[in-house]
Amino acid sequence: MTRKEKAIELHNKGFNCAQAVACTFAEELGVPEEVLFSACEGFGLGMGGMEATCGAVSGAVMAAGFKNSCATPENPTTKAATYQLTRAITKAFHEKNGTLTCKELKGVETGKVVRSCPDCIMDAVEIAEQVLGL
Repeated sequence: MTRKEKAIELHNKGFNCAQAVACTFAEELGVPEEVLFSACEGFGLGMGGMEATCGAVSGAVMAAGFKNSCATPENPTTKAATYQLTRAITKAFHEKNGTLTCKELKGVETGKVVRSCPDCIMDAVEIAEQVLGL
């Protein structure tokens, strides 16, 4: 099973878009799925109400932090590099879909769906694989 297929399977089980993307990488990140699931819960549905960043993108960005962070609060040295990964993820997603905003992707105001949740999830997984080398 590919990561994209796994992510869609998780989404079909009730995971939100952020959870589906981040949890797909649990093993590679060395983070328990339950931790990623909990950490991403508020990021689904465009941060809970479609007004903000697509949850699939948020899940990919969360994966970037877990993959790249030095995890030393006493001496944080990796923020700039993680921000660079975040910019690469968001830029690639925006170039592919024309927006990062859930409401715009779902066509809430226009009635025209730009990208479905499953397609956003698959895009975010693919981008995270490329950008994060997973």
